Amino acid sequence: MLIAAKTLKGYKLHSLDGDIGSAREFYFDDRYWTVRYLVADTGNWLTGKHVLLSPYALDRVDPDKEQVMINLTKEKISASPALSTDKPVSKQFEDSYYGYYGWPNYWNGPYSWGGYPYVNRDPDTWSPPGEVTGHWDHNLRSTRAVTGYHVQASDGDIGHVEDFIIDDETWAIRYLVVNTHNWMPGRHVLISPKWIDSVRWLESKVFTTLSRESVRSSPEYTSASLITRDYESRLHDSYRRQGYWVDELVAP
Repeated sequence: MLIAAKTLKGYKLHSLDGDIGSAREFYFDDRYWTVRYLVADTGNWLTGKHVLLSPYALDRVDPDKEQVMINLTKEKISASPALSTDKPVSKQFEDSYYGYYGWPNYWNGPYSWGGYPYVNRDPDTWSPPGEVTGHWDHNLRSTRAVTGYHVQASDGDIGHVEDFIIDDETWAIRYLVVNTHNWMPGRHVLISPKWIDSVRWLESKVFTTLSRESVRSSPEYTSASLITRDYESRLHDSYRRQGYWVDELVAP
């Protein structure tokens, strides 16, 4: 299911033994554009502690009840490595975090989830750390911080990032929602991270190889839109791009 980050914000987080708070924002890596952590707002439960939940802990999203099911207990979460609310997510923290939970880390291996192209939830199939090669440097970005970034087409400005469309099975960011109000008033369009040429993080700018005319003629997106495969096919066809689902069908 594809769902907007702003829709997920505020969803209740339900652990194995009770509610732990609500979803606040997401951290994603700037290579694969995949969500690495859901940031939890725990209210007064764990004051002063930044609670991060890896997709390995996210069992299921229930849009009807507006909640995310977490496959951990409150005790397990409260005893996890601490991250101060005023500190960025360091590589040292991630090492201890993944070590604490015993999950395979995502930065060792050739795929978006390290040794796997998906969130592999079967411990019996996890490869020993020494068998996984292909380490890459991972830098995390916040959906809240990247919201508002200006988006530049190959021939001019087209708007700014307003939201992110997340796949709740792979936790990949499938699309950026771009508000084009200064160029095409009242219109929103979707841009895939695969169509991004570069990002100048210090300048808060996203650059795409798409032209303004191709963006203008692409299918419109609204907050009420259901992102069906038919809609996605029309979107990709309008840009003459192959769908991500085709690539993933051949992934091992």
